[in-house]
Amino acid sequence: MGPAERSSTMFNATFVRPAAFYISGFSNMSHVKYFYFFLCFVYIMTVIGNVFLLVVICLVKSLHTPKFMIVCNLAFTDLCGSTALIPKVVDTFLFDRRYIVYEACLSYMFFVLFFTSVQSWTLVTMAFDRFIAICFPLRYHSIVTKTVIAVMLLFVWLFFLSEIAFMVGLIDRLSFCGSLDVQSFYCDHGPLSRLACNDRSLNSIVAYFVVVSINLIPLILIAVTYICISVALRRIASGEERVRALKTCTAHLILVALFFLPFLGTNAAVIFSPVHPNARIMNATLTHTIPPLLNPIVYSLKTEEVMKAIRKLCKRNRLMNTVRKK
Repeated sequence: MGPAERSSTMFNATFVRPAAFYISGFSNMSHVKYFYFFLCFVYIMTVIGNVFLLVVICLVKSLHTPKFMIVCNLAFTDLCGSTALIPKVVDTFLFDRRYIVYEACLSYMFFVLFFTSVQSWTLVTMAFDRFIAICFPLRYHSIVTKTVIAVMLLFVWLFFLSEIAFMVGLIDRLSFCGSLDVQSFYCDHGPLSRLACNDRSLNSIVAYFVVVSINLIPLILIAVTYICISVALRRIASGEERVRALKTCTAHLILVALFFLPFLGTNAAVIFSPVHPNARIMNATLTHTIPPLLNPIVYSLKTEEVMKAIRKLCKRNRLMNTVRKK
């Protein structure tokens, strides 16, 4: 037997793929069951809010525009992301089913990270829409078309489908010969990959790239977009026109703050000060679950077109009910 064959045999002998992992988040926390019930409430309201927004956009023809294609995409990914995460978190901890099969764990990781990525870049697409609307108002309808937005969103879905699949697929090259205790609230990539016994440098490099592509690059692009918007608004002589233009950005800015600030705050706290694992896990859980709950509420209350559409649907329903009674 040659040296290469011996080394391959040694690797195969020491390579360990576990049957299951153990999710150990929220350990030794008093009254934590109330938090799980709160998550159930968050999930129910998230489904109601996002389905309601999707139905309103589908039923009202005036909302069949490129701008609301992006809003539809955000509502759909919020719905899918929450469905991928919250029911499984509640099942894991409320019913104490903390062991998760290896393949199911990787699927869980993929769907949570994939929908988070799409949510992030949907906000970038919204920023592009606002940038063109304010900086190039006369060319808006020729630039921001349904085809352009569909291509942009399709690219985001396909790019992150391949990127997240590649990152999760790299877990298969890791050997888990020690602890199988994942210290998180789901099959989180970082805590899980750190359990590996063999070299995980490639996994770390790809993970850093994914983190940058989900958090840092979108935030920079959105910031640059709003710098350009503020420069364009300075050239507008009328104060009323500035306020009107800013109002169209309010909902988007709130969504950006809801999505990115908790992520940045949680990561900064971990880097710059010691944080109890349970506090970190609870913050991370809320960071993943609260924005999808609030997004449809913000967009419904802060967007005139949506409010008009809701009033239109209510009038239509009242009219139909009156006709039926007669």
